[in-house]
Amino acid sequence: MAQLKERPATSHSASLPHHDLSVSDSQMLELYSKMVLARGLDERLWALNRQGKVPLLASCQGLESASVGNAFAALQEGGCFFFSYYRELPLRLMLGLSPLDIMVAHYGKAADAFNAGRQFLFQGYSPKHPIIINSNVVGSSLCHATGYALGCKTLGEDTVVLVSFGDGGSSEGEAHEAMNFAGIHKLPIVFICYNNKLAISVPQRKQMAIDNLADRAPGYGFPGYSIDGMDILSVIKHTREAIQRARSKDGGPTLLEFKVERLKPHTSDDDDRKYRTPEELDLVRRRDPLPIFRSYLLEHGVITDEQDRLIQAQVKEKIDQATEAAEKEPWPDPSTLLNHVYSP
Repeated sequence: MAQLKERPATSHSASLPHHDLSVSDSQMLELYSKMVLARGLDERLWALNRQGKVPLLASCQGLESASVGNAFAALQEGGCFFFSYYRELPLRLMLGLSPLDIMVAHYGKAADAFNAGRQFLFQGYSPKHPIIINSNVVGSSLCHATGYALGCKTLGEDTVVLVSFGDGGSSEGEAHEAMNFAGIHKLPIVFICYNNKLAISVPQRKQMAIDNLADRAPGYGFPGYSIDGMDILSVIKHTREAIQRARSKDGGPTLLEFKVERLKPHTSDDDDRKYRTPEELDLVRRRDPLPIFRSYLLEHGVITDEQDRLIQAQVKEKIDQATEAAEKEPWPDPSTLLNHVYSP
C-alpha cells in the first residue's frame, strides 16, 4: 500500500496575494472557471465511459490548479511551446481547445484536432495551440523536448520549451539523458513534474530513494524547486521565474516539481482501491484543489456564492452542449485507417 506522509519541500514559497503577482480579480475568476470546466468535463467523461461511449480516460482530477497555473504563466510570458502530459486536460483548455474538442477526441471522432480519431487520446501535435507533442510514452517526450529546445537555441529563437511528465516518467532513462544534456548546453527548457506519488500503482518510495524529485536538479547543474501544486499562485510564480530564467543570458533549464494528488484511479480501467487504503484516499480528497481555490477567492472577496453558482451552471450548460454535439459528429472514414500511423 502507498504510504502518505508530509514531506518537506526543497524550496517552497508561501502563496502570495494574487495582486502581488499582478494577477487581477477577473483573471482569478477566469482561472477558477477553467478549473471548474476541466473538472466538469472530467466527471462527464467518466460517466460516458461507464456508459460504454468513451473507451478510456486518464483523469485530471487533482491536477487542475497546477496545470492551469502553469499554462497561465506561460501564456503571460509568451513564446512558449508545450510537450504536454496526458492528464493535462486543463492545460489544453487554457491553450484554446474547446469542450467540443475535448469530447470528440475522447469519442475518437473524425473531428479530433490531434489525429482525427486515429490514435490514442490527443496523441500527436497541434501547432496552433501550440502543442508540439502530447505523448503517452511520457519519458521519451523529455528527449524530444530537449532536442526542440536545442534547435530553438541554435536558430537564435526566443522560444522556451515546457515539457511535463509524472513521477513515474522521471524514472525512465530518457529523463536523465534529457536533463543532463539540457544542463550541459543551458537550453531554454522548463522540466515540469506533476508528482502525484504514484506511477500507476507503484508508490514513490519504490520509485526513488529521495522525498523530493527536485533534489536531482543540482546534479544536472540547474535549480530545482518542490512546490505545492494545490497552491495556484505559487505555481504561477515559479513557472514565470523558470521561463524568465530559461530566456535570460546564461540562464538555462529549471526543474519544477509540483506536488499534486491523484483523486481518481490511474485510468478508467484501473481500480485504485486495490492498492490505496480508504484512509489514504480520504486524506487525498481533503487536498482537492477546487475547494482550496474557491476558499481563497471567497476569503479575498473575488467571488460570491451567487457568482460561484452561476459559473457552475454555465459550465454545465457548455458541457451538455459539447456532449450533444460530439454525439452527432461523424466517425472516421474506414479509408483513413492507416492515417497518422507510422511504423519504421
